[in-house]
Amino acid sequence: MRDRLFIDGKWQAPAKGGTFPVINPATEEVVHQAPAGTREDIDAAVKAARLAFDKGPWTRLSGKERGAVLRRISEIILARKLDLARLEVIDNGKPMPEAVWDVEDTAGCFAFYAGLAEEMDDNPEETITLAEPRFSSKVVREPIGVAGAIIPWNYPLLMASWKVAPALAAGCTMVLKPSELTPLTALELGAIVEEAGLPAGVLNIVTGLGAEAGQPLSEHPGVDKLAFTGSVPTGAKIMAAAARDIKNVSLELGGKSPFVVFADSDIEKAVEWIMFGIFWNQGQVCSATSRVLVEDSLYPALMERLVAESAKIRIGNGLEDRTLLGPLVSKGQYDKVLAAIERGKTEGAVVAGGGKRPAGLDKGYFLEPTILTDMPEDSFVWTEEIFGPVVCVRPFKDEVDAIRMANDSRFGLAAAVMSKDKARCERVAKAFRAGIVWINCSQPTFTEAPWGGYKQSGIGRELGRWGLSNYLETKQITSFNSEEPWGWYIKPA
Repeated sequence: MRDRLFIDGKWQAPAKGGTFPVINPATEEVVHQAPAGTREDIDAAVKAARLAFDKGPWTRLSGKERGAVLRRISEIILARKLDLARLEVIDNGKPMPEAVWDVEDTAGCFAFYAGLAEEMDDNPEETITLAEPRFSSKVVREPIGVAGAIIPWNYPLLMASWKVAPALAAGCTMVLKPSELTPLTALELGAIVEEAGLPAGVLNIVTGLGAEAGQPLSEHPGVDKLAFTGSVPTGAKIMAAAARDIKNVSLELGGKSPFVVFADSDIEKAVEWIMFGIFWNQGQVCSATSRVLVEDSLYPALMERLVAESAKIRIGNGLEDRTLLGPLVSKGQYDKVLAAIERGKTEGAVVAGGGKRPAGLDKGYFLEPTILTDMPEDSFVWTEEIFGPVVCVRPFKDEVDAIRMANDSRFGLAAAVMSKDKARCERVAKAFRAGIVWINCSQPTFTEAPWGGYKQSGIGRELGRWGLSNYLETKQITSFNSEEPWGWYIKPA
């Protein structure tokens, strides 16, 4: 486990020499003391990124050359897949199969953007047809500059790749600040890009606390673009900080995503997708379909099956075989989720299943998969993101009622609908006010497709070609091609 920051291609101790504990959420034991970067380290990292952008080779390489480095990064990640996955489990708590899945997706993300980097050579500019024949005009896309990325703890390495890979493909340089709860694999990424031959200063990684490292990064005048994934309150602070210098900002924030299940749905399939949509990764998923709406006539039977099947989920240390539900990431998150359940009960919610620490697990931040019903539509648990294995279920009368309830939220990240009626699914999908919609499933995420939300769920889109565009500026270049004077001051002969 790394105990130094990665700045300007070198491993160095934090300027103030501080550390902070990394805790295994399954055992509550301190497994490492990570380097605590501060404002001085952020400043050094930004300066290194600026020098690498202004003077270094990376931005001036062809897309094919940048793509080759990104492919090497992908290959090294795959070669170290099991070691990286184990670090994620120790750091985050998720089950080992999910961690392996995340690492494989991380490698895929770098490979995908390697391909897009190569494609940039094929279309370096776009010609524009003008109404005035004496002029010609073209558009070129150029890297935006130095990017700052602040990533969350729920998918530590994968979320890093969503920002690092497109930024590097575009020719940008970057300062990456991972969550203080899960810094281990982000630091390993420094070793991976070093081995892959990424030039010094192109990617800098500073671990540390939010107030001591994250805030200085969001406020730094040397940063041209900020990319953040996390909570709405923190996203608002980053927007305010970016406003001082009119920085480009992309934000992927919270969600309270609905899952509408119509009466013609297969109960077994519905229950499986409902459980995956909220209990995968312990419910610590921004797009988790945590509000389930079930048509009246199906509601009793589905609830009975959902409660029964949820009780069968194996809970335990993510390194143990057959574990499906690991611990929450930290004591703070564990206490927050328990407090939300208690508040829900005071507001009228009924705990239909779970809601407490599993029997026999005295250590670790473990919580049973929890099902709440009968909560009012204006209750905290129905309207606010809990970010834990807690699903809220309500019945609905008809399609109009379901769409109204689904869209009645300040969030708009994702939504799902299930029905055997394809036309109805398409109709409801179009009616959802959300950036990501799933039909007859919940949560599949593909690097090729755009990711982002409406309303308070964020600004901009990550992944796919949209993710690359986050790190490119559009420049118009227009030429006057006539041999004759323009005619405003020098009159034509």
